[in-house]
Amino acid sequence: MSTLPTSDPTPALLGGRPLFPDGLALVKPRVGKPDRVAERVGRILASGELTNGPYVRRFEDAACEYLGVRNCVAVSSCTAGLMLVIRAADLTGEVVVPSFTFAATAHAVAWNGLRPIFADIDRDTLTLSASAVRRTIGVRTSAILATHVFGTPCDVEGLEMAAREHGLRLFFDAAHAFGSRKGSKMVGGLGDAEVFSLSPTKVLVAGEGGLIATDDDILAERCRMGRDYGNPGDYDCRFVGLNARMSELHAAVALASFEDLEERLVDRRRLADGYREALSEVPGVTFPTVPDGDRSTYKDLTILVDESVFGLGPDELAGALAAEGIETRRYYAPPVHTMQAYRSPAPLVGDLSVTAEVVERVLTLPLWTGMTQEHIDLVAWAIRRSRSLGKAAPTSLAGGQTARDAGS
Repeated sequence: MSTLPTSDPTPALLGGRPLFPDGLALVKPRVGKPDRVAERVGRILASGELTNGPYVRRFEDAACEYLGVRNCVAVSSCTAGLMLVIRAADLTGEVVVPSFTFAATAHAVAWNGLRPIFADIDRDTLTLSASAVRRTIGVRTSAILATHVFGTPCDVEGLEMAAREHGLRLFFDAAHAFGSRKGSKMVGGLGDAEVFSLSPTKVLVAGEGGLIATDDDILAERCRMGRDYGNPGDYDCRFVGLNARMSELHAAVALASFEDLEERLVDRRRLADGYREALSEVPGVTFPTVPDGDRSTYKDLTILVDESVFGLGPDELAGALAAEGIETRRYYAPPVHTMQAYRSPAPLVGDLSVTAEVVERVLTLPLWTGMTQEHIDLVAWAIRRSRSLGKAAPTSLAGGQTARDAGS
């Protein structure tokens, strides 16, 4: 890996040597003790019990203890979990969702034949705004589905109050947030249910998978039934469910990922603090806020780039960083309400001015367990130097988005 340059060589975009000739990935999944995983996988394969077995139950029990909830239901993905929660809750009509989120948040609503209604976000945290939700609720609204964006907890109190005032169910897409806290309370026990992702870009990894967490025993039982087609065991399906079971193999990986979870969360906060310090004096670069007393997983480390101050927009900066071998992503641009899939079924409702402003500025930087302060310093150095490029950055290199999606 390169060391921090002592002089200012030619930027890679203008023909210089890249800072990271072998590339600096946006994310790198980490599962400790692969030998132990292999041993467990061997036992699973020898048993012939590849699903509905003891490893899934063991993972669910471990998650319940960690999160402090009564029920955890392991599923094949966060998206499937969200779909099941909405189905199990017997919702009707419309569900208020953010547009600044991964598309799966709205997909889960639409797949249930309901209409996602988009509300604006808070300018500081980038999570769903409780006041915007109140302005968006209509006579057909049955629930609110908020997202803990990048692992930062939502304004839970504000959303709970809005839900109570209007008699709505409250759910959270917690895809990014396994290990986050709202004050002293773990994310997982908030609202009526929360759903986590365990895909490779997340902090807790199963390979692929999701987890429904809830203190509602009836809702949990319906989700367990729903992940197996709605079949309670007698093949007389009570409702139209899914094949959304988590395999024993994925549960074995998730259990291994659990073992050093807290250490990795501490490491991610250290890296995030390192970025904040290294970029603190760069004009036009700011960070979303994590409220005092809350804990974020920093599933993604996102900056906001003000082109009028910095001199480059986020696409141009991404192109300059890509030339240096630094992988970036623009989460979440485009916002969901502008996607082709939602132009007809859920047109723009209300004021999404903050969302529109934020998506013009976001850029996600590399952050993964195993990165060092030297990585951070080099990325920050590349960002500072990119200011000197001005509009010289060719549009053909803008974007630099080659990372895998942070899917649910």
